[in-house]
Parts: sequence; C-alpha cells; structure tokens
Amino acid sequence: MQKYDLVVIGGGPAGYAAAMRAIDFRKSVCIIEKGRIGGAGLYNGALSSKTLWEHSQKVRNTNENLSAFGHAPYIPTWKEIKSNLDEAIFERKFQYSCHVKLLQNETENCRFDRERGYASFVNEHEVEIDHDGEKKVVYGDHILISTGSSPRKLPNIDVDEEFIFTSDGIESIKELPKSMVIIGAGVIGCEYATIFSNFGNTKVHIIDRQDRILPFEDEDISRLVSRNFEDNGIVVHSEANLERLEKKDGGVEYELSYPDGKKEVIQVDVALLSIGRVPNIKGLNIENAGVSMSKRGVHLGDNDTVTNIPHIYTAGDVSGHICLVNMGEIEARHAVEKMFENKKDKIVYDNVCTIMFLQPEVAAVGLNEQQCVDQNIPVKVVKIDYSVIARAIAMRKTQGFFKIIVTNDDEMRILGMRAVGEHASSAIQAVGLLIKLNMSIEVLSELVHPHPSIVEGIQECVRMLLKKAVFKSSVFKDKLACYSLVDGVKTPLERL
Repeated sequence: MQKYDLVVIGGGPAGYAAAMRAIDFRKSVCIIEKGRIGGAGLYNGALSSKTLWEHSQKVRNTNENLSAFGHAPYIPTWKEIKSNLDEAIFERKFQYSCHVKLLQNETENCRFDRERGYASFVNEHEVEIDHDGEKKVVYGDHILISTGSSPRKLPNIDVDEEFIFTSDGIESIKELPKSMVIIGAGVIGCEYATIFSNFGNTKVHIIDRQDRILPFEDEDISRLVSRNFEDNGIVVHSEANLERLEKKDGGVEYELSYPDGKKEVIQVDVALLSIGRVPNIKGLNIENAGVSMSKRGVHLGDNDTVTNIPHIYTAGDVSGHICLVNMGEIEARHAVEKMFENKKDKIVYDNVCTIMFLQPEVAAVGLNEQQCVDQNIPVKVVKIDYSVIARAIAMRKTQGFFKIIVTNDDEMRILGMRAVGEHASSAIQAVGLLIKLNMSIEVLSELVHPHPSIVEGIQECVRMLLKKAVFKSSVFKDKLACYSLVDGVKTPLERL
C-alpha cells in the first residue's frame, strides 16, 4: 500500500489547487480523479459558460452596430460557436495535462501521483481506487475531499440531455434552438438566458417562482437586468409554479400556474433545468471514515475546511459553502496550509468578489442594501450612474452604476459594493481589498486612477461621501445619489 502525506479526492479546481500547494511544502501527494483533471471549472462550468458568454457578447455588439447602419443581423451557427468553445477548453486542458505530466517526471524531494478511478473510503486513512474493476488502496496521513457538485434534478422531470438539459449537457446541443425554457431564475439560469438570447436565434423563457429575478440582490439590480431581458426578447414567467414539463412532438411542453389561478401551456424546442447544485458524495462511503454530513454538504467541524475528523478536510462545492472556482481554490490552499503549516487564521468570506455574466455584467463584494436592512445595520449608500463616467461615455456603454455601502458613522468603513455595467468585475477588486484590510475610503479618494477608466467612478463615489466630489449630486440628481438607511428608512444625505 502506497502512503502519502496527502490524498486528494477530486481533480477539479479545489483538488488541483490543494495538490499544488502541498507540493510547495515538499509533501507526497496523490490526486484521485475519475474523469478529467479540471472538473467543472474547465468543463461544463466556469470556463465553458463564460467562453459562450464572451462569444455571445461579441455577437450582440456586432448586431447593435449592424442595426445602427441598417444592416441585417449576423446569426452564428452552433458549429461556429462550438468550435470557439472547444478551442478555449482545449487550450486550458492542454495546460493542465502538460503541467501534470511534467510534475510527475520532474518534481524533486516529493512525490506526485495522479490516479484514475472512483474513490471510496475504507477507513479514516485508507482510500480505495476503482479503475475499470482494478482496485488498489492508498493511505493518506491527511485527506482532502474536493469532489465538487452536480446539477440538481427534479424527480418528476426526465432529464435526457437531448431535449431536457442540465448545465452538464447543454453544450451538447446540435444547433441553436429556436426556443427554450429555463427552469430557475438564479445566477446560472440568468446567465444562460443572456447567452442564448444574445446569439439572436433563440426565444428564451424563464420560469421564476419569485416575484422578481435575482431576489437575493437589490431591487435596482434586478430591475435593470429584467429590463434588458425584456428588451432582448426574454419572457420571464414571474411567480409561476411549474405543474409539468415533458417531451412532446419533438420538443418540450410545459404547464404553469399562477397565484391568481391562471394556467398556461407553452411548447418550446428544449428546456434547461437550472435549480442549483448538490454535493458529489455518492459512492464515497464517507461513513467508513466517520465523516458526517450537514444539510448543505460535508460537515465542517470548525467551519474552516476541517471536517469532524481532524485529519480529513474538504474544499469547494462539496463543503456547502459558496460554489465558486476561486473560493474552492482558496479553501483548498487554506486547508493544506492548516495541515502542514498549522495556519491559525480562518477563511473570511466577507470580501468575496463575485460576478454574474448577465447583460450588463454584475459584480459584487460584501453586503448589499437589503442584507443591511435585514440585519438592521445602519449604513450610508452612495451611487453613481455610468452615464457620468468618461470611460463609459467613450465606450458608448453608459448603462449601469456603482453603489458603495459604508457604515453610518464618521469612519465610513466599506461594507459592500455592487457594480453593474462594462468592466464591473475589474472595478470591484480594489473595494474587496479595502474591506479585507479594513482601510478608510480616504485611500480611494486620493489614489491617482488611470484616465479615462471605469474605476474613476468608484473614486467619485467615495468623494461624494467625503463631500468633495467633482460632480455635485445636487446638480445631477438623477445620476448621483447619497443617502442613509436606518431601520429600513431611506433618508437623503446633505447635497452639495
């Protein structure tokens, strides 16, 4: 039986990051993956869906320009789209494959092995690997569970990945559908709605049980995204209950009911089920190791990557925290540092920067307004419209806004930020750093930003709070806003 300092179960972003960090400590590592190294971060997930989004954005922008000059729109074929997608995946896959092979041959002072097969616990230190019926057992002083997650399914819906898809299979379509319905108006559902509507060949419907899409975000964000959905021909079935969804006549038929008793039956070409994800633990036999489960994922003994078994850790989607590639990697690296460096600091999730690839893109860090109201946190809020930011004007992309939320006191520490519009994901990073370092907004107000750049809008936001902005909110009342939120009551702050 081969013994290792660390056995990693799962070769997705989290597992791979853990293995690489353990190599930094000159530890022997075995990474077990039943399929392809890279996981959902590479296939059927972050890289693939964002490649599709980028392509769809180019198509949308091209067609906006064509329309302005009276030309017919350009509609790409799925073959063209898929070719671009395959190239992106191959490029990243090639990097992973070469990296693994070279490490196996050249790693000094430690051992790195990649095992193919299904992993299952024999006991708290031993893991069995089953590869096409051939079995072997490896021993790990430490074990990291990073098996990821899979799309959630509904028992009454027959997902065949031919007419009724999940995000795992949607990229296997043969051609762009003329119509599709997406069940679920969360982040993934709204991203795919954006993608397929941007390509210009698909009438998209979304079924949402809530009264608005993205209900976890502030209403101004939901309203802007909804308006763009409507402009792009997307139909949102709000407050709708899905009575049935089934394959019929070479397509899909679904029936909805509403609170007022109304019902409707609609037929489309394909359906996409997008109702969340569930941890991949089937077949792991984690009970043999004594690891317990919570409602959301693997049970964390101290809520900081360690399970209830001290030498068994978890990272990524399977732990039940935020299902993001970057967080999975951070959790995995953190776990390895706890194993071999006895790291004491805990992971902080307050400054996690996220992005939703919508139209326009939405980036977030920290708290939003409705969370502050729900938690009864008195705050000040400042908001600037993209239409008064020079770079947005130059790009002719003036739809969007920045919104920064700070404590309602003289220190005005940043609690959160929302960026909606072009370059939103880049703009959010400096604020995420300030939250982590607990630094004053004065830092941003005095920083020399490049000009013209989108991030200058952030500087104007904090200058408004400090009452030294270039543009005065008393003049641009519809473009600039500054107010307090106390006990859920919005009060305009003194205008200059």
